Amino acid sequence: MKKWLAILGMITCLIGLTACGSSEAVPSDYPVSESAAIETGMYTVDNIWQIVNAGLEENVDNEVIYNGLIGFKSSLEEMGNYIGTDGATVEYKDDEIIVNVNVLGEKRDAVVEVIINKDGTEYIGITTNVQYTMAEQMQKAALNTLLGMGTVFVILILISLIISLFGLIPKLFDKKKAPEPVKAENTDKVVEQIAEAEELNDDLELVAVISAAVAAYEGSGSTDGFVVRSIRKAHKK
Repeated sequence: MKKWLAILGMITCLIGLTACGSSEAVPSDYPVSESAAIETGMYTVDNIWQIVNAGLEENVDNEVIYNGLIGFKSSLEEMGNYIGTDGATVEYKDDEIIVNVNVLGEKRDAVVEVIINKDGTEYIGITTNVQYTMAEQMQKAALNTLLGMGTVFVILILISLIISLFGLIPKLFDKKKAPEPVKAENTDKVVEQIAEAEELNDDLELVAVISAAVAAYEGSGSTDGFVVRSIRKAHKK
């Protein structure tokens, strides 16, 4: 029952803010006093811790409060165990009341920024910021720088490799098939035809005489019916 009362108290704690006002100097159009805002901020952080510690953050329907609970829960890994609050500061800005609550942690401290509307009736945002030492900040900055530079160099190397492969692409497409070897039979025919042409060119007169003799023998009187392609010597035994 106490756990549910903590959730209910956190969600409704802003209702009575205007009634908790004091005579401290605040902008005239802001009904919430500085002390009331600080009290609400610290009360909010305490309730956040109780809800997160009880594991009831999933039961909260309010989106702003739910996001604040999840952010605080994730920050506990670096803060360590929650010890308590140590004062707060208030800023009135742009129709909002910003309460920065100092939180003490076992490992590191943090600042929870609680933003409410100017009337003190609604949460606008809840953010947890872990406080790091200067050495830790420098270390994180150096790691981030190395990671960024390493990523850039890796990308540049990949781009260089891709560009170098572009020169191989035209060669792959320009490869031609090797000419098929000419068959020996076709080669022999070509050589034979060339030899016959050479023989005929060398013995044109002899061809004419033989052609006329063959025509006379056949009684045709013309050489149109046959063609002398080659002349070979007869080998007598």
